[in-house]
Amino acid sequence: MELNKIYNEDCLETMKRMENNSIDCVITSPPYNMRLRIRNGVYTEREMGAHFSKKYTDFDDALPIKEYEKLHTEILTELLRVSPIVFWNIQIVTGSKEAIFKIIGTFASEITDIIIWDKGFGQPAINNGVLNRGSELIIVFEKERKNGRTFNKYEFERGTLQDIWRIGRGGKGDIKSHTAVFPERLVGKILRNFTKENDIIYDPFMGTGTTARVCKDMNRNYIGSEISEEYCEIIKKRLAQQTLI
Repeated sequence: MELNKIYNEDCLETMKRMENNSIDCVITSPPYNMRLRIRNGVYTEREMGAHFSKKYTDFDDALPIKEYEKLHTEILTELLRVSPIVFWNIQIVTGSKEAIFKIIGTFASEITDIIIWDKGFGQPAINNGVLNRGSELIIVFEKERKNGRTFNKYEFERGTLQDIWRIGRGGKGDIKSHTAVFPERLVGKILRNFTKENDIIYDPFMGTGTTARVCKDMNRNYIGSEISEEYCEIIKKRLAQQTLI
């Protein structure tokens, strides 16, 4: 695979060309399936309208629960084939909750720990009886896990890293087509504590390029997959900017 390149394709197509253990670390935030809702106890696609805009243009972000679970189980299996450690940032929403809990069970022996990303504030819930979601989960998977919570791959000193990371939401800036840009500080914290300079980092859902942008700033190599041609153009512009970190 060519380093420091974004492949405009499905991540499973990219990983087909990757050798086992060819990546040092995976950092990603997959789509949350935000547009799958429940009405009268039945899953249904979220209505489009003034209050419910579509986050992605290349897919509807409303997979049936079983399809969402199957897809991400397949992707995580491939990620653990190509990399020893995977940071999987996910928000538990109506359209993902059941699938995520099943995925956690499937990969229980590969999960080292779960980091809580405290965003500082949760937007008011749409419905009554629903908690405002002010946090997300970063589930850390490692292949060849052993009992306990000790990471196989880490760079931090004993007692220096907490399991709750208080980092504000990423701002969109001039990225109008994406409503939830991954914070650069969050990616930087993972890179500092779990990778070394010149490591190869892969993001299978590159989005608008935050992982690549921070890797460039921190002297890591990156490989990315992104199915949206529009986002790939945004990534090119972000990578052309001067170093930010």
